[in-house]
Amino acid sequence: MSTSSPKAVIMDEASVSRAMTRIAHEILERNEGCENLAIVGIVTRGDLLAKELVDRIREIEGVDVPLGSLDISFYRDDFQTHFSPEVHATDIPFDVDGKRIVLVDDILYTGRTIRCALDAVMDLGRPSRIELAVLVDRGHRELPICPDFVGKNVPSSHEENVRLYLKEVDGRTSVEITEVAAGAHVGSAPLGGE
Repeated sequence: MSTSSPKAVIMDEASVSRAMTRIAHEILERNEGCENLAIVGIVTRGDLLAKELVDRIREIEGVDVPLGSLDISFYRDDFQTHFSPEVHATDIPFDVDGKRIVLVDDILYTGRTIRCALDAVMDLGRPSRIELAVLVDRGHRELPICPDFVGKNVPSSHEENVRLYLKEVDGRTSVEITEVAAGAHVGSAPLGGE
């Protein structure tokens, strides 16, 4: 994999932090607090953002909302074409029935990841509502999926990757646009960078 320099850094660590604080406030406002609320992050970076949202909600409301992480590897519609998908653990340590679930992902692109996540959550029970929070919406939807909470809208082309890097796993926090090399994968960066 190449480690080419980014075409643009569209969010630095401070702007990612501000966006997460704003999203936390918007979640609380829309849900009129945090009663019956749970946050579920989609691995591999959505789960880290979900933990950050839980921390922000604790700072704002003084309440620990339930936190879960969701691995959608086996729900992907391209699962058969990935001979050895990277499998992570789903950890939902609460009953989803009747909960208001906020799904959290890093970059919203085609909508296929979110469709898989919806299937995975519904296999666990029947929440009263599911909302979607994303740090970046880059457009190019292939499915009728629209986020409820967005950190930043970033128009992009199909020949670009829009990727979130987080200090915990990548050594830096930023959202960067890079050109997609011929034959390379468009999507999230592998943990630890390229």
